[in-house]
Amino acid sequence: MVDKPVPVPAQAEVLIRIDAVAICATDLEIIHYGTPALMEGGPPFNRNFTSGHEYMGTVVALGEGVDEFAIGDRVTAEIHAGCGQCKRCWLGMYTCCLNHGQNYGDVKKNHRANGVTTDGGFTEYAVNHINTVIRVPDTMCDEEATLAVTADTSMYGLTELGGLVAGESVVVMGPGPIGLMAVAVAKSLGASPVILTDTRESRLKIGTSLGADHVINVKNTNVVEAVKEIAGTIGVDYVVECAGTETAINDAIHMTNRGGKICLAFLHDPATIDLSHVIKNNMYLYGIRGEGKSATHRAMAFMAEKQFDASLIHTHTFALDNLPEALRYARERVDDAIKVVVRARGAEQQLKAVSS
Repeated sequence: MVDKPVPVPAQAEVLIRIDAVAICATDLEIIHYGTPALMEGGPPFNRNFTSGHEYMGTVVALGEGVDEFAIGDRVTAEIHAGCGQCKRCWLGMYTCCLNHGQNYGDVKKNHRANGVTTDGGFTEYAVNHINTVIRVPDTMCDEEATLAVTADTSMYGLTELGGLVAGESVVVMGPGPIGLMAVAVAKSLGASPVILTDTRESRLKIGTSLGADHVINVKNTNVVEAVKEIAGTIGVDYVVECAGTETAINDAIHMTNRGGKICLAFLHDPATIDLSHVIKNNMYLYGIRGEGKSATHRAMAFMAEKQFDASLIHTHTFALDNLPEALRYARERVDDAIKVVVRARGAEQQLKAVSS
Protein backbone atom coordinates (compact mmCIF):
# COMPACT_ATOMS: atom_id res chain seq x y z
CA MET A 1 0.00 0.00 0.00
CA VAL A 2 1.26 3.48 -0.89
CA ASP A 3 -0.14 6.98 -0.49
CA LYS A 4 -0.99 8.99 -3.59
CA PRO A 5 -2.65 12.38 -3.98
CA VAL A 6 -6.39 12.25 -4.61
CA PRO A 7 -6.74 12.96 -8.36
CA VAL A 8 -8.56 16.11 -9.44
CA PRO A 9 -11.19 15.82 -12.19
CA ALA A 10 -10.58 18.00 -15.22
CA GLN A 11 -13.17 19.29 -17.69
CA ALA A 12 -15.72 16.58 -18.61
CA GLU A 13 -14.44 14.29 -15.83
CA VAL A 14 -15.76 13.06 -12.49
CA LEU A 15 -13.95 11.85 -9.40
CA ILE A 16 -15.17 8.43 -8.27
CA ARG A 17 -14.73 7.10 -4.75
CA ILE A 18 -14.05 3.43 -5.38
CA ASP A 19 -16.48 1.18 -3.52
CA ALA A 20 -15.72 -2.18 -5.15
CA VAL A 21 -13.48 -3.58 -7.87
CA ALA A 22 -13.46 -7.02 -9.47
CA ILE A 23 -10.26 -8.83 -10.39
CA CYS A 24 -9.76 -9.75 -14.05
CA ALA A 25 -7.18 -12.14 -15.47
CA THR A 26 -5.79 -9.15 -17.37
CA ASP A 27 -4.99 -7.51 -14.03
CA LEU A 28 -2.82 -10.49 -13.16
CA GLU A 29 -0.96 -10.17 -16.46
CA ILE A 30 -0.50 -6.40 -16.14
CA ILE A 31 0.90 -6.73 -12.62
CA HIS A 32 3.62 -9.02 -14.00
CA TYR A 33 4.52 -7.51 -17.37
CA GLY A 34 2.86 -4.09 -17.10
CA THR A 35 1.39 -2.23 -20.06
CA PRO A 36 2.96 1.03 -18.83
CA ALA A 37 6.27 -0.81 -18.73
CA LEU A 38 5.86 -1.93 -22.34
CA MET A 39 5.07 1.63 -23.40
CA GLU A 40 7.62 3.52 -21.30
CA GLY A 41 10.22 0.93 -20.30
CA GLY A 42 10.73 -0.56 -16.85
CA PRO A 43 8.35 -2.49 -14.61
CA PRO A 44 5.00 -0.90 -13.67
CA PHE A 45 5.86 -0.35 -10.00
CA ASN A 46 8.68 1.93 -11.10
CA ARG A 47 6.03 4.01 -12.86
CA ASN A 48 3.98 4.40 -9.69
CA PHE A 49 1.19 2.55 -11.48
CA THR A 50 -2.10 1.34 -9.95
CA SER A 51 -3.84 -1.52 -11.79
CA GLY A 52 -7.45 -2.71 -11.57
CA HIS A 53 -10.05 -1.82 -14.20
CA GLU A 54 -13.39 -3.42 -13.26
CA TYR A 55 -14.57 -0.92 -10.66
CA MET A 56 -17.64 0.92 -9.46
CA GLY A 57 -18.16 3.61 -6.88
CA THR A 58 -19.74 6.94 -5.96
CA VAL A 59 -19.27 10.31 -7.64
CA VAL A 60 -17.70 12.69 -5.11
CA ALA A 61 -16.50 15.61 -7.27
CA LEU A 62 -17.32 17.09 -10.68
CA GLY A 63 -14.98 18.59 -13.24
CA GLU A 64 -15.68 21.84 -15.00
CA GLY A 65 -18.86 21.84 -17.08
CA VAL A 66 -20.15 18.49 -15.82
CA ASP A 67 -23.91 18.43 -15.27
CA GLU A 68 -24.59 14.91 -16.58
CA PHE A 69 -23.86 13.45 -13.13
CA ALA A 70 -24.36 14.61 -9.56
CA ILE A 71 -22.36 14.09 -6.40
CA GLY A 72 -23.64 10.93 -4.74
CA ASP A 73 -24.47 9.05 -7.96
CA ARG A 74 -23.51 5.39 -7.87
CA VAL A 75 -21.71 4.53 -11.09
CA THR A 76 -19.65 1.92 -12.85
CA ALA A 77 -16.90 2.83 -15.28
CA GLU A 78 -15.94 1.68 -18.75
CA ILE A 79 -12.21 1.03 -19.08
CA HIS A 80 -11.38 3.01 -22.21
CA ALA A 81 -11.80 6.65 -23.14
CA GLY A 82 -11.07 7.30 -26.80
CA CYS A 83 -8.80 10.04 -28.08
CA GLY A 84 -11.70 11.51 -30.07
CA GLN A 85 -9.30 12.29 -32.93
CA CYS A 86 -8.69 9.09 -34.91
CA LYS A 87 -11.05 7.26 -37.24
CA ARG A 88 -11.19 4.20 -34.99
CA CYS A 89 -12.35 6.24 -31.99
CA TRP A 90 -14.94 8.03 -34.18
CA LEU A 91 -16.38 4.58 -34.96
CA GLY A 92 -16.44 3.57 -31.30
CA MET A 93 -13.40 1.31 -31.66
CA TYR A 94 -11.43 3.13 -28.97
CA THR A 95 -9.92 -0.14 -27.75
CA CYS A 96 -7.71 0.02 -30.86
CA CYS A 97 -7.12 3.76 -31.07
CA LEU A 98 -4.64 4.70 -33.83
CA ASN A 99 -3.78 8.29 -34.59
CA HIS A 100 -0.40 8.68 -36.33
CA GLY A 101 0.42 5.09 -35.45
CA GLN A 102 -0.76 3.21 -32.37
CA ASN A 103 -2.20 5.90 -30.15
CA TYR A 104 -3.49 3.47 -27.57
CA GLY A 105 -2.69 4.68 -24.07
CA ASP A 106 -1.20 8.01 -25.12
CA VAL A 107 -2.62 10.38 -22.50
CA LYS A 108 -1.24 13.37 -24.43
CA LYS A 109 -3.76 12.41 -27.12
CA ASN A 110 -6.51 12.01 -24.47
CA HIS A 111 -6.67 8.22 -24.76
CA ARG A 112 -7.01 6.43 -21.43
CA ALA A 113 -7.36 2.83 -20.40
CA ASN A 114 -7.84 2.97 -16.64
CA GLY A 115 -6.01 0.18 -14.86
CA VAL A 116 -4.29 -0.79 -18.10
CA THR A 117 -2.27 2.23 -19.23
CA THR A 118 -3.31 4.77 -16.58
CA ASP A 119 -4.09 4.41 -12.88
CA GLY A 120 -7.00 2.10 -12.15
CA GLY A 121 -9.23 0.90 -9.36
CA PHE A 122 -7.13 -0.89 -6.72
CA THR A 123 -7.25 2.35 -4.79
CA GLU A 124 -9.69 4.70 -3.09
CA TYR A 125 -10.30 7.31 -5.80
CA ALA A 126 -10.18 7.40 -9.60
CA VAL A 127 -10.97 9.94 -12.31
CA ASN A 128 -13.10 9.03 -15.32
CA HIS A 129 -14.31 10.88 -18.41
CA ILE A 130 -18.09 11.26 -18.36
CA ASN A 131 -18.41 9.23 -21.58
CA THR A 132 -17.14 6.20 -19.66
CA VAL A 133 -19.42 6.51 -16.63
CA ILE A 134 -22.72 4.62 -16.28
CA ARG A 135 -25.25 4.95 -13.48
CA VAL A 136 -25.86 1.94 -11.25
CA PRO A 137 -29.48 1.37 -10.13
CA ASP A 138 -30.18 1.38 -6.41
CA THR A 139 -31.49 -2.17 -6.71
CA MET A 140 -28.04 -3.46 -7.70
CA CYS A 141 -25.36 -4.28 -5.13
CA ASP A 142 -21.80 -3.05 -5.50
CA GLU A 143 -20.39 -6.48 -6.34
CA GLU A 144 -22.81 -7.05 -9.20
CA ALA A 145 -22.13 -3.57 -10.57
CA THR A 146 -18.42 -4.38 -10.97
CA LEU A 147 -19.38 -7.20 -13.34
CA ALA A 148 -20.75 -4.90 -16.04
CA VAL A 149 -17.21 -4.65 -17.41
CA THR A 150 -17.09 -8.45 -17.73
CA ALA A 151 -20.46 -8.59 -19.45
CA ASP A 152 -19.50 -5.77 -21.80
CA THR A 153 -16.74 -7.76 -23.51
CA SER A 154 -19.28 -10.44 -24.36
CA MET A 155 -21.72 -7.77 -25.48
CA TYR A 156 -19.05 -6.24 -27.73
CA GLY A 157 -18.26 -9.63 -29.24
CA LEU A 158 -21.88 -10.34 -30.08
CA THR A 159 -22.24 -6.79 -31.43
CA GLU A 160 -19.39 -7.43 -33.85
CA LEU A 161 -20.99 -10.69 -34.92
CA GLY A 162 -24.09 -8.78 -35.94
CA GLY A 163 -25.91 -7.87 -32.73
CA LEU A 164 -29.29 -9.20 -33.81
CA VAL A 165 -28.87 -12.83 -32.82
CA ALA A 166 -32.52 -13.60 -32.01
CA GLY A 167 -33.33 -17.07 -33.30
CA GLU A 168 -29.72 -17.77 -34.26
CA SER A 169 -27.76 -20.68 -32.82
CA VAL A 170 -24.75 -19.76 -30.67
CA VAL A 171 -21.97 -21.86 -29.15
CA VAL A 172 -19.86 -20.44 -26.34
CA MET A 173 -16.57 -22.24 -25.80
CA GLY A 174 -14.87 -21.80 -22.42
CA PRO A 175 -16.87 -20.76 -19.33
CA GLY A 176 -14.53 -18.30 -17.74
CA PRO A 177 -16.16 -15.05 -16.62
CA ILE A 178 -16.44 -13.67 -20.16
CA GLY A 179 -17.66 -16.99 -21.59
CA LEU A 180 -20.32 -17.31 -18.90
CA MET A 181 -21.45 -13.74 -19.54
CA ALA A 182 -21.53 -14.52 -23.28
CA VAL A 183 -24.08 -17.24 -22.53
CA ALA A 184 -26.20 -14.79 -20.55
CA VAL A 185 -25.98 -11.99 -23.11
CA ALA A 186 -26.65 -14.28 -26.08
CA LYS A 187 -29.72 -15.74 -24.38
CA SER A 188 -30.95 -12.25 -23.45
CA LEU A 189 -30.61 -11.24 -27.11
CA GLY A 190 -32.89 -14.14 -28.07
CA ALA A 191 -30.34 -16.63 -29.42
CA SER A 192 -31.58 -20.21 -29.67
CA PRO A 193 -30.19 -22.66 -28.96
CA VAL A 194 -27.31 -21.43 -26.81
CA ILE A 195 -24.74 -24.18 -26.27
CA LEU A 196 -21.88 -24.04 -23.74
CA THR A 197 -18.85 -26.34 -23.93
CA ASP A 198 -16.14 -27.08 -21.34
CA THR A 199 -14.57 -29.78 -19.17
CA ARG A 200 -15.74 -28.52 -15.74
CA GLU A 201 -19.17 -29.62 -14.56
CA SER A 202 -19.33 -26.82 -11.99
CA ARG A 203 -18.91 -24.16 -14.68
CA LEU A 204 -21.38 -25.90 -17.01
CA LYS A 205 -23.91 -25.84 -14.18
CA ILE A 206 -23.53 -22.07 -13.79
CA GLY A 207 -23.90 -21.74 -17.55
CA THR A 208 -27.23 -23.52 -17.36
CA SER A 209 -28.36 -21.08 -14.66
CA LEU A 210 -27.36 -18.20 -16.95
CA GLY A 211 -29.48 -19.50 -19.81
CA ALA A 212 -27.57 -22.17 -21.73
CA ASP A 213 -30.05 -24.49 -23.47
CA HIS A 214 -27.45 -27.25 -23.76
CA VAL A 215 -24.09 -27.92 -22.15
CA ILE A 216 -21.42 -30.27 -23.48
CA ASN A 217 -18.62 -31.71 -21.39
CA VAL A 218 -15.84 -32.13 -23.95
CA LYS A 219 -13.66 -34.37 -21.80
CA ASN A 220 -14.66 -37.56 -23.55
CA THR A 221 -16.72 -36.16 -26.41
CA ASN A 222 -16.04 -35.00 -29.94
CA VAL A 223 -17.31 -31.46 -29.45
CA VAL A 224 -17.92 -30.76 -33.15
CA GLU A 225 -20.07 -33.87 -33.52
CA ALA A 226 -21.89 -33.14 -30.25
CA VAL A 227 -22.74 -29.60 -31.35
CA LYS A 228 -24.03 -30.82 -34.72
CA GLU A 229 -26.21 -33.40 -33.01
CA ILE A 230 -27.95 -30.52 -31.26
CA ALA A 231 -27.94 -27.81 -33.92
CA GLY A 232 -28.06 -29.93 -37.07
CA THR A 233 -25.38 -31.19 -39.44
CA ILE A 234 -24.83 -27.81 -41.09
CA GLY A 235 -23.50 -26.42 -37.81
CA VAL A 236 -24.26 -23.28 -35.83
CA ASP A 237 -24.59 -19.66 -36.88
CA TYR A 238 -22.22 -18.10 -34.35
CA VAL A 239 -19.40 -19.24 -32.06
CA VAL A 240 -17.96 -17.13 -29.26
CA GLU A 241 -14.57 -18.74 -28.61
CA CYS A 242 -13.28 -17.94 -25.11
CA ALA A 243 -10.98 -20.91 -24.49
CA GLY A 244 -8.12 -19.34 -26.43
CA THR A 245 -6.41 -22.50 -27.66
CA GLU A 246 -5.45 -23.69 -31.13
CA THR A 247 -7.63 -26.79 -30.76
CA ALA A 248 -10.65 -24.79 -29.62
CA ILE A 249 -10.36 -22.35 -32.52
CA ASN A 250 -10.22 -25.18 -35.07
CA ASP A 251 -13.17 -26.87 -33.39
CA ALA A 252 -15.04 -23.56 -33.62
CA ILE A 253 -14.31 -23.34 -37.34
CA HIS A 254 -15.58 -26.85 -37.99
CA MET A 255 -18.79 -26.50 -35.96
CA THR A 256 -19.81 -23.26 -37.72
CA ASN A 257 -22.08 -23.34 -40.75
CA ARG A 258 -21.29 -21.84 -44.14
CA GLY A 259 -21.40 -18.06 -43.92
CA GLY A 260 -21.27 -18.28 -40.13
CA LYS A 261 -19.34 -16.02 -37.78
CA ILE A 262 -16.76 -16.70 -35.09
CA CYS A 263 -15.71 -14.27 -32.36
CA LEU A 264 -12.20 -14.83 -30.99
CA ALA A 265 -11.98 -13.35 -27.50
CA PHE A 266 -8.59 -14.75 -26.44
CA LEU A 267 -5.40 -16.06 -27.99
CA HIS A 268 -2.00 -15.34 -26.48
CA ASP A 269 0.24 -17.44 -28.72
CA PRO A 270 0.47 -17.96 -32.49
CA ALA A 271 -1.75 -20.78 -33.74
CA THR A 272 -2.13 -22.92 -36.84
CA ILE A 273 -5.76 -22.85 -37.92
CA ASP A 274 -7.71 -24.25 -40.85
CA LEU A 275 -8.09 -21.07 -42.88
CA SER A 276 -8.83 -23.03 -46.06
CA HIS A 277 -12.05 -24.26 -44.42
CA VAL A 278 -12.90 -20.67 -43.45
CA ILE A 279 -12.37 -19.40 -46.98
CA LYS A 280 -14.12 -22.25 -48.79
CA ASN A 281 -17.16 -21.83 -46.57
CA ASN A 282 -17.32 -18.02 -46.62
CA MET A 283 -16.93 -17.75 -42.84
CA TYR A 284 -16.05 -14.64 -40.87
CA LEU A 285 -13.53 -14.35 -38.03
CA TYR A 286 -13.74 -11.41 -35.64
CA GLY A 287 -11.09 -10.53 -33.09
CA ILE A 288 -12.23 -8.29 -30.25
CA ARG A 289 -10.40 -6.28 -27.63
CA GLY A 290 -12.18 -5.15 -24.49
CA GLU A 291 -15.46 -3.30 -24.50
CA GLY A 292 -15.68 -1.13 -27.62
CA LYS A 293 -18.72 0.64 -29.04
CA SER A 294 -20.13 1.59 -25.62
CA ALA A 295 -20.80 -2.06 -24.79
CA THR A 296 -20.59 -1.33 -21.07
CA HIS A 297 -23.59 0.97 -21.32
CA ARG A 298 -25.64 -1.74 -23.04
CA ALA A 299 -24.49 -4.45 -20.65
CA MET A 300 -25.50 -2.36 -17.65
CA ALA A 301 -28.90 -1.71 -19.25
CA PHE A 302 -29.46 -5.47 -19.55
CA MET A 303 -28.31 -6.04 -15.98
CA ALA A 304 -30.47 -3.21 -14.63
CA GLU A 305 -33.51 -4.77 -16.31
CA LYS A 306 -32.64 -8.15 -14.75
CA GLN A 307 -32.22 -9.78 -18.15
CA PHE A 308 -29.60 -11.97 -16.51
CA ASP A 309 -28.03 -12.36 -13.08
CA ALA A 310 -24.35 -11.45 -13.41
CA SER A 311 -23.85 -12.05 -9.69
CA LEU A 312 -23.86 -15.81 -10.37
CA ILE A 313 -20.19 -15.53 -11.36
CA HIS A 314 -19.20 -13.61 -8.21
CA THR A 315 -17.65 -16.15 -5.85
CA HIS A 316 -15.44 -14.33 -3.31
CA THR A 317 -15.14 -10.95 -1.57
CA PHE A 318 -12.09 -9.41 0.12
CA ALA A 319 -11.23 -6.08 1.71
CA LEU A 320 -8.80 -3.81 -0.14
CA ASP A 321 -6.28 -4.26 2.69
CA ASN A 322 -6.25 -7.95 1.78
CA LEU A 323 -5.70 -7.40 -1.95
CA PRO A 324 -2.68 -9.75 -2.19
CA GLU A 325 -4.80 -12.66 -0.96
CA ALA A 326 -7.62 -11.69 -3.29
CA LEU A 327 -5.18 -11.73 -6.21
CA ARG A 328 -3.92 -15.14 -5.10
CA TYR A 329 -7.47 -16.52 -5.09
CA ALA A 330 -8.02 -15.21 -8.60
CA ARG A 331 -4.64 -16.35 -9.93
CA GLU A 332 -4.72 -19.86 -8.44
CA ARG A 333 -8.52 -20.27 -8.73
CA VAL A 334 -8.67 -21.14 -5.04
CA ASP A 335 -12.01 -22.71 -4.13
CA ASP A 336 -12.97 -22.57 -7.85
CA ALA A 337 -12.88 -18.78 -7.78
CA ILE A 338 -14.48 -17.16 -10.81
CA LYS A 339 -14.92 -13.48 -10.01
CA VAL A 340 -13.18 -12.16 -6.93
CA VAL A 341 -14.37 -8.74 -5.80
CA VAL A 342 -12.41 -6.38 -3.59
CA ARG A 343 -14.34 -3.85 -1.52
CA ALA A 344 -12.48 -0.61 -1.04
CA ARG A 345 -14.82 0.39 1.76
CA GLY A 346 -17.49 -1.30 3.83
CA ALA A 347 -15.95 -4.72 3.30
CA GLU A 348 -15.99 -5.71 6.96
CA GLN A 349 -19.69 -4.98 7.33
CA GLN A 350 -20.46 -6.71 4.05
CA LEU A 351 -18.48 -9.81 5.00
CA LYS A 352 -20.21 -9.96 8.38
CA ALA A 353 -23.59 -9.77 6.66
CA VAL A 354 -22.65 -12.58 4.28
CA SER A 355 -21.32 -14.80 7.06
CA SER A 356 -24.42 -14.28 9.21
